[in-house]
Amino acid sequence: MMGKILVSACLMGHAVRYDGSSKPLVHPALERWRKEGRLITLCPEMSAGLPVPRPPAEIENGRSGEDVLAGRARVLEITGGDVTAAFIEGAENALKLARDTGCTHALLIDGSPSCGSGFTHDGSFSGRRLAGSGVVAACLRAAGIRVFAHSEIEALAATLEAEA
Repeated sequence: MMGKILVSACLMGHAVRYDGSSKPLVHPALERWRKEGRLITLCPEMSAGLPVPRPPAEIENGRSGEDVLAGRARVLEITGGDVTAAFIEGAENALKLARDTGCTHALLIDGSPSCGSGFTHDGSFSGRRLAGSGVVAACLRAAGIRVFAHSEIEALAATLEAEA
């Protein structure tokens, strides 16, 4: 049985991003995995009850998803609202779904305070990027799920091929 892949819902064309948009990823491998029934789609923020649209949120003070999970940082909206609990709940939901459905890998939208796996933003809402993981990516990695950014789909495809 081939492992399944947890995918950010916005990459599959669902309008679930904070601004009500999507970021559809079109790639032959993604279409093949969809036909094989290997894709499990989730928006962690929506699974935790956050609305669409919602205010932009970033991890404070240039911290990481690991810091949020350890209680050393919060996820704050541009309005000042603290949405840390919802982001942790979304990460827990993603991990539970991944485990329940046999996901061994995840393909997540980069830059998000939830799904970012290569970079997030620095908490200043200025567009500055920092290397690091969002809350979901950090949670999944800690549980042994291999996480790839959407820009790493070729590496994911190669990894899955090598594991087959």
